[in-house]
Amino acid sequence: MAKLYATVNTGKEPLVLERATPNAPWALPKSGTADLMKTGPGQYSLMLNGRSHRVLVLKEDKENKTVRMRIGAHSYTVQLEDEQAHLMHELGLDKAQGVTVKEIKAPMPGLVLKILVKEGDAVKKNDAIIILEAMKMENVIKCPGDAVVKKIHVQEKVAVEKGQLLVGF
Repeated sequence: MAKLYATVNTGKEPLVLERATPNAPWALPKSGTADLMKTGPGQYSLMLNGRSHRVLVLKEDKENKTVRMRIGAHSYTVQLEDEQAHLMHELGLDKAQGVTVKEIKAPMPGLVLKILVKEGDAVKKNDAIIILEAMKMENVIKCPGDAVVKKIHVQEKVAVEKGQLLVGF
């Protein structure tokens, strides 16, 4: 039996959904029968305990495993974890997953069009750092994790080679 843990609106205890087979629908044990049917793009009909509810998916963030949805007049943010992720979280092992960023190197030869940060800036994962022109295309170089810019090793309007150090953290 597979389990899925759904934390609603940063609640303390997640709801535990179960299913007997990989193709079976997810169910809430001990809460009656539930039936979820897709009615359109991002729209579902939920039958729970004999009552019908309209569900509208507002935003799905696959990277962070969250879904924002509206059920009736109420909005909810649901964080989903499979059994392995839930166990890692319970044991505190997920805290060690943060990426330690030391530097960013040029992924290809090109021309530095714009440097979007300065030394001392605190940057978050996926923040744009540099715009690099390569093969007549602008490529946004993003930060792979949270860090503080220690040194910028390039200048705007200067060509760089593949593997050349761009930014140190």
